[in-house]
Amino acid sequence: MMTERQRKFRAQYVARISPLYNGFSHVAVMYGAGIAAIWWCASRMDDPGWEWLLAIPVFLAGNLFEWAMHTFVMHRRIDVFALRAIYERHTREHHQYFTDNDVTIDTVREFRIVFFPWRVLIVLGVLGTLLGTIAGAVINANAGYVVFITMVAMYLNYETFHLCCHVHDNWFVRHVPFVNTIRRHHMAHHNLGIMMKYNMNLTYPIADWLMNTSDLRRGLLGHLFNGFSEQHVKDELKPIIARFRNGDVQEKRVTLDGPVLTAEEKGAMAM
Repeated sequence: MMTERQRKFRAQYVARISPLYNGFSHVAVMYGAGIAAIWWCASRMDDPGWEWLLAIPVFLAGNLFEWAMHTFVMHRRIDVFALRAIYERHTREHHQYFTDNDVTIDTVREFRIVFFPWRVLIVLGVLGTLLGTIAGAVINANAGYVVFITMVAMYLNYETFHLCCHVHDNWFVRHVPFVNTIRRHHMAHHNLGIMMKYNMNLTYPIADWLMNTSDLRRGLLGHLFNGFSEQHVKDELKPIIARFRNGDVQEKRVTLDGPVLTAEEKGAMAM
């Protein structure tokens, strides 16, 4: 159940959204540009074969990069203009708008708090072009296109999974493999007590498993196919998670920059 604190923040945030903002246009431009870029690259490839295998290391590197950005930029305030803005938008807005008491949106207008701005896709496109050009020069043109395609596809995957985490419960998000896993994983991340450290992946919890920043204690395959199961949640985190769902605790011990933890809670999270 949504607390009064969260309800007030949501009302204030929605009131500040520009009247010119259109959620459908936001999504259409983002997916349209991304899919068009993937199609163009695929159409330029010349009988690709083994080069598609390059998608595997690019995917794994991207998964670790996703984790690192979430851990060290989105949840760590770096006083540099662009990086500070990412932190403000994520920790001070997204994590106040959504908590594990209520992680869902009700209107298309709320896409503003779920999807990244269009400029993120532009930055990714520039980075993908740079890395793709390097791969093309070192290996061959097909390799360069595979690198670019994989990076853009991962970004669209990220945005799609993130939306699935914030829509109302339905058959698709509850039963489709990987989607149900990341929905539970991300909902747990939105607990105000553990949000600064746990469940930093937003596509597949590979890096969270590797870096021991998952709220679960189980193997890699168990993480990937966990679904909605709470059976393996770490025992030391359960009291913290339960405590910070309480509205009274949130009023006293949650700031825009995260929770105020006791020494005992910090010790539990260091295990």
